[in-house]
Amino acid sequence: MGDDRKTLDKAVGHALLGTGAHAETKMVFAALNWKLAGMRPESAPHSVYQLLNHMLYWQEWVANWLDGKRPPIPKHASGSWPGDTGPASREEWERTVRRFRNGLEDLTRRSRQADLFAKGGTKSPLEMLHTSASHNSYHAGQVVLLRQVLGAWPPPSGGLTW
Repeated sequence: MGDDRKTLDKAVGHALLGTGAHAETKMVFAALNWKLAGMRPESAPHSVYQLLNHMLYWQEWVANWLDGKRPPIPKHASGSWPGDTGPASREEWERTVRRFRNGLEDLTRRSRQADLFAKGGTKSPLEMLHTSASHNSYHAGQVVLLRQVLGAWPPPSGGLTW
């Protein structure tokens, strides 16, 4: 079981972080000017900052679920899109990005410690972590596309450009 658990932990961790599939999820916000993060290009439904807050909302929702809480699901999709179009300051942007990255690291750590197959209602921790990873992956792609449109991709540290 030890090798199977190591393989599962690696797969879940890679899914949560985007490793090997696309630009790492935690890095899609790297080195983005806070003012650009709040810009919503014409015809785009969201800004990068709105996507970040939406990803953060659901990431924290899953963390609460893993803690045994049963957070309510918003009655309307708009309930999971908190905040303004853009941050009010560079500090707010950096604080929100840091909160997202810390939450992502927290979920990755929890995935290695949890009984992934235990049932918490109708879902297991593995199912919830998979959902979080898929959700973040979907929106990370949107962030990269918006950054490309804004002329802010790849970040200075590099990144997949295709």
